[in-house]
Amino acid sequence: MPTEQHVEQFWDTPSHEDIVQLTKAHVEAMEASDDDMIWKQVGMHHVLLQTVGRKTGNVHKVALPTWNDPDGHRIIVASFAGAPGHPSWYINLRDRDANPRVRCRVQGSEFWSDQEILTEGPERDRLWNLLLDDRAWYAGYQAKTDRTIPLVRLPETEAI
Repeated sequence: MPTEQHVEQFWDTPSHEDIVQLTKAHVEAMEASDDDMIWKQVGMHHVLLQTVGRKTGNVHKVALPTWNDPDGHRIIVASFAGAPGHPSWYINLRDRDANPRVRCRVQGSEFWSDQEILTEGPERDRLWNLLLDDRAWYAGYQAKTDRTIPLVRLPETEAI
């Protein structure tokens, strides 16, 4: 059953190369402004996620749409529009040594999160099905790839 977070896809999914470029521009805009038009794109709130490269140790930033689970925690989806491989930000998060906590910025505030990666099991399946009620296009992304698309829960562990 859809919730108030329901969004109908009215856009064509960009290519993977375009996603990278669009994300770079979105990150720059998010860092420059707290304006609603930047932080809420196509009906979805976004988070500016900051990870540390697992090999380089460099800081990386990515803008990602969020969906709130029934407990109010933000969920991000490592879909990369159904690409065969996981997005880099997810691989960096998966390495808990480089990213024991992840820095998140949302419109008007920042926080540290002890992220929870959901790749399988009943909780991941439950949240995936609820997510699809609101964001049906993720089913199409899942159909395009052999990998199970992970979900990442971002509880607000500590304010910054």
